[in-house]
Amino acid sequence: MIIPLAVGAVAVTCTFLYASWRDIRERRVPFPTWYPMLAISVPMAVWFYVLLLAGGMWSLVTSFLVLTVLFSIIFYVFAWINLFGGADAWALIFLCISLPTFPIEPLTGVPPLGFFPFTVLVNSLILNLLTPLAIFFWNAAHGRLAPFPYTFFGFPVPAEDLARSFGFIMEDIRIDEDGSVSRRFIRPGDAIRRMVSGKGRIYTKDLKNHPADYAREMETFRRAGAVWISYGIPFLVPLTAGVISALLFGDILFFLIRFIAGV
Repeated sequence: MIIPLAVGAVAVTCTFLYASWRDIRERRVPFPTWYPMLAISVPMAVWFYVLLLAGGMWSLVTSFLVLTVLFSIIFYVFAWINLFGGADAWALIFLCISLPTFPIEPLTGVPPLGFFPFTVLVNSLILNLLTPLAIFFWNAAHGRLAPFPYTFFGFPVPAEDLARSFGFIMEDIRIDEDGSVSRRFIRPGDAIRRMVSGKGRIYTKDLKNHPADYAREMETFRRAGAVWISYGIPFLVPLTAGVISALLFGDILFFLIRFIAGV
């Protein structure tokens, strides 16, 4: 049973690495990017299920298929309500289809659930927590001051560089009647509501792709000088790190729980 999943794991890892590179460079991952991976990994997954059925492991096949459908629906809904990007959701959905469980036992062992995509997601979220810490220390080293928690999640960018940056605007900026500039950071709750509704949040890619629609905002930003934006590291990058860490190390959260419990 190891061979088909091992082949699928190689295809998944290579594709995720390439997709991350495309996402960093272009902030988009063309859908055909996933075709070669699926052409290899899906037949391997079918082979894996056939081997399980041949061994009489019907309950195991059922559990993996149920988890695949359940998590695929969850990831699709997350993308629909703007909690995930489209490429991130498809990456996770295709991962569910391609690699339902671990091809080999990782360093810390296979976690109880044994569903590989769940471990990848958990590892990705944990590893992604390191990014805000790095941003905070980078801002502190350059004397960039902002209220908590904004120094963990963004940095100021000169207005003329906004269209060449990646992220979303973290401030509400306006020109008052007396010509002065007033600005405030968007509260986290408001930011989440704007993200979910898809309204009121300004992405730097929109400033680049639709400059005429944001001429007024850009003039305001120029008057403000520098504008705080969120960091623009695509989630596919920690997802890829999650895949590699899951394959080699295992489930980080499960390891931490056992370590704390002294098991």
